Amino acid sequence: MPPRPKIVVLCGSTRHWDALAEANLYETAAGRIVLAPGCNMKHTHPLWEDPARADRLKRQLDELHRRKIDLADEVLVVNVGGYIGDSTRSEIEYAHSLGKPIRYTHAAEERERG
Repeated sequence: MPPRPKIVVLCGSTRHWDALAEANLYETAAGRIVLAPGCNMKHTHPLWEDPARADRLKRQLDELHRRKIDLADEVLVVNVGGYIGDSTRSEIEYAHSLGKPIRYTHAAEERERG
């Protein structure tokens, strides 16, 4: 039986939803199991049209994404233009605390501007 493929979790702002999808495509084509954000709350949807419900869902999704980080062998930060927002920064810190290897889609000098 072949070894289990590496599991990679995608972290990054959903404002770059297309870039997250592209990273998912390339990681999958490279033979990795991909865990990624499943909701883009930047687009309207009945599930989060009520502000109170949206706040609860955002907290739930943040916690769910931490569990994805727990499961992953490595993290890929999708940091278009070097952008890293507060949620992504928190996920990176969490991954570091677990000793997870972290890769970025954009160069280190771009990360420093984010």
